[in-house]
Amino acid sequence: MALIGRLLDALFGTGRNVVAETAGIFIENADMGAARATALQTAALSQFGQEFAVPRKGAFDRLMDGVNRLPRPALALGRLGLFVSAMVDPVWFAARMQGIALVPEPLWWLLGVIVSFYFGARHQAKGQDFQRELATTLAQAPQVVASQLALERLRRSEAAPWEEAVTAPTAPLAIDDPNPALDAWQTGRRPPATK
Repeated sequence: MALIGRLLDALFGTGRNVVAETAGIFIENADMGAARATALQTAALSQFGQEFAVPRKGAFDRLMDGVNRLPRPALALGRLGLFVSAMVDPVWFAARMQGIALVPEPLWWLLGVIVSFYFGARHQAKGQDFQRELATTLAQAPQVVASQLALERLRRSEAAPWEEAVTAPTAPLAIDDPNPALDAWQTGRRPPATK
């Protein structure tokens, strides 16, 4: 009995389980596999979260973005409003145009400078945003090229048997029935006339 007890302690003892360790070589431990799968999924979700994270702007930044978007629609809609007001109340419109005619030329120059600087600064800001986005896109170019090369290799490996079948030389077909027209064509003679 003591021998059996010692043997069982050696196999399934408290410090070491020889059977479980031996089986672990051939069969995956389900608990450890689930832990690895969870770690892999967590890492993938973390990477996706970093890739698609959108920087959040504060309330002031959002307000200023809204204010910066107003001048272009205001200018366009203001011009359309002038056309509508000229048709609805021509006398009122003529009085306003007379007032605009009295604006001194330096004020027109100042307005032109302000509008030019506004649109120039906006153009510069948008251009810098575009450059940043372009740099991010170009940083991904090697990955895209590698993916395209892998897809091309895959396409070639899948198409290879078909290409070999299409490009393989085929043996001439053996025709059992005599065909005088075909014989004449192959020898360069005119086919016999049919009655």
